[in-house]
Amino acid sequence: MRLLVEANDGDALREALALPMLELLGADQYASMVWNAEAGRFGQFTAVNISADGLRHWDDHFRFVDPLTFPMMERRRPTVATQILRQTELARTEFFNDFLRPEQMHWGINVYFYDREVAVGDFRIWRRRERGDFEPDDVELLRLVEPAVAAALGRLHWERRAAPSPERSERAEEVLERCARLSRREAEVAWLVACGCPDKQIARRLAVGYPTVRFHLGNAFRKLQADNRAALASRVQALVELRRQSTGGVAVN
Repeated sequence: MRLLVEANDGDALREALALPMLELLGADQYASMVWNAEAGRFGQFTAVNISADGLRHWDDHFRFVDPLTFPMMERRRPTVATQILRQTELARTEFFNDFLRPEQMHWGINVYFYDREVAVGDFRIWRRRERGDFEPDDVELLRLVEPAVAAALGRLHWERRAAPSPERSERAEEVLERCARLSRREAEVAWLVACGCPDKQIARRLAVGYPTVRFHLGNAFRKLQADNRAALASRVQALVELRRQSTGGVAVN
């Protein structure tokens, strides 16, 4: 939970969660990827106890003959591999004999995280043969942590997509200062709220105290006539978009 709260990068979070998840589930191998719907493939690989060659071979070839990943992904909930394919059937596949078995991955459980219908990451966790298959209690453990992990990865995903570069951030803040008559700090706080940042993260970014963030946020609510964060974000985005349209899309994105 501490890792989820303090995370400021989704890739780093998925990497940091590897050992805790292996310990929690009594497992041996961990891989995590992010599905890119536009490219139609997975990327942003991180793994523990799986060779770099193995990951490369999966991406180059075995993903095309993998009988587990997409059926498990479609279930939208923690799923044991043997729920998709009986072990005796899996053991007859090229995927098992040429990819899983050389990596000593015998029993698997996967979970895929979604936020706003966008895949934001996954856990692919495996055990050696002698440990035995995952049990219902293991599935329940993943079900318990899934909402928190999905929320954290979702927040970081949208923050990465929405967070502007320093140049863009400066232009957006200037728009808010000029059009909404916000102070510089109020504009910074309002823009970061619109980018999906929680107050504690805003405080860290701006190197100010949490009460200071709340003070400037209150002023931004009042000046932009917003009752909540969603309304504030909508108002900020509308002002920035209006400025972008008025400048032909050059000054503000």
